[in-house]
Amino acid sequence: MEYLLCRYGIASGKVLDPFTGSGTTLFAASSVGMDVDGIELLPIGQQIIATRLCLEREFTDDDFAAIRQWLKTCPWKQSLVRYPLPKLRITDGAYPAETSDAIERYMGTLQQENERVQTVLRFALLCVLESISYTRKDGQYLRWDYRSGRRNGGKPFNKGHILNFDQAICAKIEEILHDLKLSSGYLEERIQGNIHLFEGSCLDVMPALPCDSYDAIVTSPPYCNRYDYTRTYALELALLSVDEKELINLRQQMLSCTVENHAKNLLIINPRWANATAAADQQELLQAILRYLEHQKEQGELNNNGIPRMVRGYFYEMACIISECSRVMKQNAPLFRVNDNVRYAGASISVDMILSSIAEMLGFHVENILVLPNGKGNSSQQMGEHGCDPLRKCVYVWRKT
Repeated sequence: MEYLLCRYGIASGKVLDPFTGSGTTLFAASSVGMDVDGIELLPIGQQIIATRLCLEREFTDDDFAAIRQWLKTCPWKQSLVRYPLPKLRITDGAYPAETSDAIERYMGTLQQENERVQTVLRFALLCVLESISYTRKDGQYLRWDYRSGRRNGGKPFNKGHILNFDQAICAKIEEILHDLKLSSGYLEERIQGNIHLFEGSCLDVMPALPCDSYDAIVTSPPYCNRYDYTRTYALELALLSVDEKELINLRQQMLSCTVENHAKNLLIINPRWANATAAADQQELLQAILRYLEHQKEQGELNNNGIPRMVRGYFYEMACIISECSRVMKQNAPLFRVNDNVRYAGASISVDMILSSIAEMLGFHVENILVLPNGKGNSSQQMGEHGCDPLRKCVYVWRKT
């Protein structure tokens, strides 16, 4: 992000990131004094951003002392106060019994601290959940270790050493304190722009943003790769008290990048998007790909019949978001977007070329497509039949006309 801002001379004004994630764009733009807005749907991303803002802009010397005291005394070890560990169906049984007990005592004990200290201690816990669990994030889902008693299908999976809770959480708290000590002088001296985060889907938030208000957009949206972040981050979402109903809602609000996404009626959501859906209708390569995937589905050649619906939803929703980006950007403002191409049923889908073509129909000039040196390999579902031919990873540079 710093490279792009520097290379293209963006040092003043206001920046938007419609897919904020953990906040890279927010803090990079803010660090050079720019005001920046972000939009993020998933509570885990919201929590990461809130924690960093708290540490950089609100934390006091007394708060630091409280964190150091936690590292020194480990007060949860002797605590009788417990906070029940929230669970989802897909996280039930994720931890050894002694680890679940330790998490509940840790969560109960941190309730005695002020809100700022609680935020950081909770963040430390979120950071170690995977390492102390029977699970590992494997792209589209959580893979379960054989010691959990759950069956993954196929041969048993061994994730290796599962960390002890006390060792893992102490190491993380120590790491946080070390990083803060290193950055304390730098944070005090630098100019910081304002950061505002909208919590929700950009399909809902962007239509309410004012026209011609942003000097740049920098973003990395979800890719059209079937990754379901509500599953891979299920441990973290459960700890943040997301329940079953909320999880389903999050999955459907996400950009269509997983086969479980239902088709969205985009023109009911916003009738102004008729020009965006028309642009997708007119994109010949996209329509050829959609026809091919439907044919493969009819022939029983797809490993999931939801793939054609997902790919169609991805590009049509992206067209609507591109249209909103054009509307909210100032004339001649640049848009930077990181994305990967994908492959389904042996067909390489040039996401970069398709979206750039749609962008040209919706008010952008394609200035450049920067190809990253390390291409992305094939997905695991297609490796056996189609090998590991690399796919392009790119940064698109579009400019509002």
